[in-house]
Parts: sequence; C-alpha cells; structure tokens
Amino acid sequence: MKFARLLHLVDSSIPTGSFAYSYGLESSITFGLIKDRLGLRHYLYSYLQQVVGMEIPFLNSCFHLPAPDLNADLRTIAEEYDAMMLVPTIRKASVVQGKNWLKLLESFYPASGMQQVRRWFEEQDLPTHFVLVFALCLKRVEFTLSDLQTMYLHMALRDQVSAAIRLGFIGPMEGHKLQHNFYSIFENLLQNQMSREYTQATRSAFMLDTAQVLQEDIYSKLFQN
Repeated sequence: MKFARLLHLVDSSIPTGSFAYSYGLESSITFGLIKDRLGLRHYLYSYLQQVVGMEIPFLNSCFHLPAPDLNADLRTIAEEYDAMMLVPTIRKASVVQGKNWLKLLESFYPASGMQQVRRWFEEQDLPTHFVLVFALCLKRVEFTLSDLQTMYLHMALRDQVSAAIRLGFIGPMEGHKLQHNFYSIFENLLQNQMSREYTQATRSAFMLDTAQVLQEDIYSKLFQN
C-alpha cells in the first residue's frame, strides 16, 4: 500500500505545475547549447548533477531536523535556499510548486500536520520552496530519506524528458527509453549524499544557470518565461 502511494505521488498527472517550466532546456535548445541527441544526454547528466549537488543537501537537512522541525534551524535553511535561487524564473517555479504540493498533501493526508507546515511558512514570511516542503511533508508520512532522494531525482529527470518530448526535440519512445537508461546512474549520483547537508550545497553547472536566465528572453509556446 505504501509503495502504491509512492507511485501516485511521483505520477506526472499530479498537478504541482512542474509541466509549465522547462528549467532552461528550451533556451538551451533555442540558443544552440543542445544540438543533438548526444548533447541532450550530456545536458541531462549535468542537470542531475546540479540537482544532487544543490537540492539534495537541502532536502537532507530538512529531513534530519529533530522534532519539532518547524524551528529556527529550518528558518536558516529556508533563508539560505532562497538566497541561492539566482534565476527569477526558477525561483518562481519553486515557490509555485511548493504551494501546490502543500495544498495537495493537505488533502491527501489531513491528519498529518501539513497545515502546520503551511502556516509556519506564512507566519515566518518565507517562500514555500518545493524542495523544502517536499521533504518536510513526506517525512511526516514516514517515507524514508532514500525514498525522498530517489523520488526527487526521478521527478527532475521525468520533467526534463517530458519537456524535450513536448518541444519535439525527441519522440516519446526515444524519450522514455532515454529516461529508462538514466535510472542506471541514479545510485552512482546519490552515492555518499545521505549525510551531505545544506552547508555543503554547490552549484556546478554554470552553463545551465546561464541557459535558465536566457529563458526569459525567448518566445515560448509551451513554457512560461
């Protein structure tokens, strides 16, 4: 039953709003940073490395907070994460998805204290970044840290492959085969990440950051700019 619930939470039909953003993939294709299928593979690997280096340490820190976790330490983590959101479009996407995630989890698990998480962020006047509330909420319903790390990496990969398919850069069959093949490197990417905390978070893909900034300057039929 718990595994079935996990499958539901990672389903792409869950309306968190991630489908509305390409996170720099569209601008990378538009400006020639990704020119072919091999370039897409390299891009996806760099993207996942960035997720592991940046988001996973913050996810870990939120999960490791002792109860009650809505405290001054969480405020510091939330402020540090917000300060590292350097691209306005990505910051906006993170906050929108965080709000949607909280709303969904409140309806799925009404007795698990999700309302307290939402109220705490409102009272502290802090943005509800997705990675933070993702960890806080799923910890409350007793998923493991390993579950959270794998689930988060899966959603990051899925959204990028879905964006590439909707942009017409690759076909559906090719895209899902590519996604399937990338699962083989998840264990390698997440190796030694269990104890990495937010103070060790790093941004490693500087060209990806540049592409995300350029997303604001292109005309898009599919994604928000």
